[in-house]
Amino acid sequence: MSKKIMVTESALPPFDEYVDEIKDIWDTHWLTNMGPKHEKFRAELKDYLGVERIELVTNGHMALEMTLQAMNLHGEVITTPFTFSSTTHAIVRNGLEPVFCDIDPKDFTIDVTKIEDLITDRTEAILPVHVYGNICNVEEIERIGEKYGLKVIYDAAHAFGCAYKGIGIGSFGDASCFSFHATKVFNTVEGGAVCHNSYELGRRIYMLKNFGIRDAESVIGVGANAKMNELCAAMGLCNLRRIDETIDLRRGAAEQYRSRLAEIPGLQLNPVQENVETNYSYFPVVFDEKIFGSSRNEVAKALERENIFARKYFYPLTNTYECYDKRFNPDLTPVARHISKRVLTLPLYPALEGEDIDRICDVIISCRAKS
Repeated sequence: MSKKIMVTESALPPFDEYVDEIKDIWDTHWLTNMGPKHEKFRAELKDYLGVERIELVTNGHMALEMTLQAMNLHGEVITTPFTFSSTTHAIVRNGLEPVFCDIDPKDFTIDVTKIEDLITDRTEAILPVHVYGNICNVEEIERIGEKYGLKVIYDAAHAFGCAYKGIGIGSFGDASCFSFHATKVFNTVEGGAVCHNSYELGRRIYMLKNFGIRDAESVIGVGANAKMNELCAAMGLCNLRRIDETIDLRRGAAEQYRSRLAEIPGLQLNPVQENVETNYSYFPVVFDEKIFGSSRNEVAKALERENIFARKYFYPLTNTYECYDKRFNPDLTPVARHISKRVLTLPLYPALEGEDIDRICDVIISCRAKS
């Protein structure tokens, strides 16, 4: 059996470096509740992302859920179904109604030309999603938000380390929510963060992530437990030291994929966006079966036979989930549905070797040769 290649592999620092980072935790016995590692990591992360304010939380989902709760929104939130389940669930779990906007077929982010038609007197926010390291049209979304008085909360789970016109992506909108899950470009094992520019919003998120506690004798909000612990913060400190190297290695892998697959008819590769510094978070390929000769599903099976595991990401769309019991109509987002049935994200991580990328590309090309 050939060497197994997974769609991703978690980035880890050298073992001795992590052990050295956590040694003083054994001296203090301070494991959670915004300890010294938490505060050091928060300060370094704020500097790296170039943001005004930041709150650390236990994962990316709670970043979204806590932010929506802290904003005390009611009514409708315009978003996209071409995303991970967390985005839609965070809206619904706050008692809000997701209104699904279609996506741009070129970069898979929310189609800004369709947002205004979805705005009603019940709309309170827009929740766009940066996808695969591709950045939403932040300028147009800002214009729409200001015009209609809407909050803008970005799901930036795929966008850590990205920048637009030299500005860190966490600086856009009323808030940007990051995930530091083990599979992401940057991880703290589990973790997340909310970047924002409002003292009051930060105060509310801080309170809500700690059970709504204001002080030792006062609980003023119905909060949750969403605090980042010291061991995760220590992992973040280690991984932050080599994030530029990590992104550079991912760039090399993406460029090798592009050199092998760019000229093959029937394949749509991830675009190169103008004025965007991407993080090469994923390498999606959209398969046009009529031109390429094989479907996305057939290519995925061919790869799996060779012990290579790609991912249908994002499929299915969140507006088709069984848990919503046909509450939403996917016919209203035809581009997202079309892409979701044809997209495959290929393995991509810093340790992925060039010969493995060639092996993956050879399998894909063979699917066309046999058609």
